Amino acid sequence: MFKRITLFIITNLAIVFVLSAVVNLLGVGPKLNQQGIDMTSLIVFAAVFGFGGSLISLAISKWSAKRMTGARVIVSPSSEVEAWLVEVVRRQALKAGINMPEVAIYDAPDVNAFATGMNRNNALVAVSTGLLRAMDKGEAEAVLAHEVSHVANGDMITLALIQGVVNTFVIVASRLVGYFVDRVILKSEREHGPGFFITSMIAQMVFGLLASIIVCWFSRQREFRADAGSAALAGRDKMVAALERLRMTAGQPHLPDQMAAFGISGTVGGGLKRLFMTHPPLEERIEALRRMG
Repeated sequence: MFKRITLFIITNLAIVFVLSAVVNLLGVGPKLNQQGIDMTSLIVFAAVFGFGGSLISLAISKWSAKRMTGARVIVSPSSEVEAWLVEVVRRQALKAGINMPEVAIYDAPDVNAFATGMNRNNALVAVSTGLLRAMDKGEAEAVLAHEVSHVANGDMITLALIQGVVNTFVIVASRLVGYFVDRVILKSEREHGPGFFITSMIAQMVFGLLASIIVCWFSRQREFRADAGSAALAGRDKMVAALERLRMTAGQPHLPDQMAAFGISGTVGGGLKRLFMTHPPLEERIEALRRMG
């Protein structure tokens, strides 16, 4: 936990340093200061809010996931299935070198599962009742291994860091555009004219949309890594079979939008929609596994 928080702090400081260095090397900083724009304060503000939101979301991720899905943590197994789930996750967590995550079941018809948590030693792995009904034990074991691999890879904290980085750049860039339009184009002499607020809001939406492409790209890459991790923990054939089963259930409802990136599979899209997919197409994931030695 301490290492994760330290990483957040170091990353924040690195972003502030890099942005400050870039604007000064380009000669932008002094010119902005002449216009009454404190670039250092803007970057610090952006980093605090950019990473702050990601850190808060990460800190409450287990609580919010349970609330949104109605997941019930298995404290004392009350059935053979629950005892099997806990034992499989315990065995996989030991093999992956992480602490035992909480294991939960949530009531939903879709074939899905997710993992979340503040860090790799304080995580939650949950499966849907739909998955337990649709998959055999080998396929379900592979899905659990996929989620345990997400935890072992530290994907939750890494995704939060990337989101914090892009949030920081979005905040800084949108306000610089707002300043430029307000002062240079509209020739406003007030500290913050209406042009600043309107333009910066529009720019933040546009830059935020572009930034989400980066976050979604990383999310797709981590799915390939988690699939490979599942192949190592449970066996490649089992993971391929699980993905084939997921392909058969395409079109069913999925997790809430806020949790889409944490599920075993996501929505399918082509063209520009592909840029905003949190998961690669199942066909590509299956092919990547089959290419593994």
